[in-house]
Amino acid sequence: MSEPLQKLIQKGERAMRSGDILVALVQFEAAYAIEPLPAIKSKLAYCLALERRQLQKSLALCKEAIKAEPANADHYYQLGRVYLIAKQKRHAIAAMRKGLKYQRHQPIIDELTKIGVRKDPVFASLPREHFLNRSCGRLLDQLGTR
Repeated sequence: MSEPLQKLIQKGERAMRSGDILVALVQFEAAYAIEPLPAIKSKLAYCLALERRQLQKSLALCKEAIKAEPANADHYYQLGRVYLIAKQKRHAIAAMRKGLKYQRHQPIIDELTKIGVRKDPVFASLPREHFLNRSCGRLLDQLGTR
């Protein structure tokens, strides 16, 4: 990996950690133009989803990165974050859990902890999405009995 490419990646990662996604996006786009590495693709995908709401392109980039390096948990983490931006929580959790199967990745653990655990459905014999489970669950939650 060339030195200018390494510097762009480091600046992008530093910007992501500090929450400056626009700067990170610019850095990762420049790095991607030099060499489209899987690590760059997945981080660029997250930045695109958050800044520009290009969700389809972001999902495609993450999936390409996973296809190139299937055992890298960070790609699954970025994919999960893109799914969360797209309001697809179930897919996000599944992607992050799959990443944990490959290696213990603390950001995934932190994100899953932040998402939390769902309560059991009121009527276990019905699907979670069923009208009765959703409405009775909300009612019991408001009454404080759940």
